[in-house]
Amino acid sequence: MDLATALQNINWLSVLIAALSSFLIGGIWYGPLFGKAWMEAFGYTEEDLNKRSAPKTFGLSLLLAFFAAFILAMFIGPEANAVYGLMAGLFAGIGWVATFIGILYLFEMQSLKVYLINAGYCVISLTLMGLILGSW
Repeated sequence: MDLATALQNINWLSVLIAALSSFLIGGIWYGPLFGKAWMEAFGYTEEDLNKRSAPKTFGLSLLLAFFAAFILAMFIGPEANAVYGLMAGLFAGIGWVATFIGILYLFEMQSLKVYLINAGYCVISLTLMGLILGSW
């Protein structure tokens, strides 16, 4: 399939919903589930986090999630079903994102705890994105 055909077959609503799902998971993941552990691991305080520009941080995060969902939709293709989408998202999360984060964290000497929190978010987000994209 050529690029023009692939772009014509994108279900933009599913891409948007997949991006929003990642954003929602991030809020839960870095909020009530692992927020305190993540802050502690990086040495952040509430005051540190309040210094950042919320519109910039959250706006760009949503834009990046949209781009990730778009690329995943291109990767899995228009003929995917829910199971294929779920597995493609899971394998992208584990096989590409988590492995490369692992490499970076080894060189940055980050803890296993931080790796599991951040890589876990990526794997869960991409898996759900794949499920959503494959279902539509």
